[in-house]
Amino acid sequence: MGVPKRRVSHARQGDRRSHHALSLPHLEPCPHCHEPKQVHYACPNCGYYAGREAVRIKQRTPTDTQAQ
Repeated sequence: MGVPKRRVSHARQGDRRSHHALSLPHLEPCPHCHEPKQVHYACPNCGYYAGREAVRIKQRTPTDTQAQ
């Protein structure tokens, strides 16, 4: 079984993990409701994608807000 001969330094360890950083998703305004939405996704606010309604969004009722 292969065993490292020497300890890996923090710099070499960091070089190996340089591509593991997390990034925020790119947001753009929805052309229908102007809320920020992720590119190539249906708008979570209005449900529109590519100029048409792709997802029907349920309207919140006062009982839904009290449950959370």
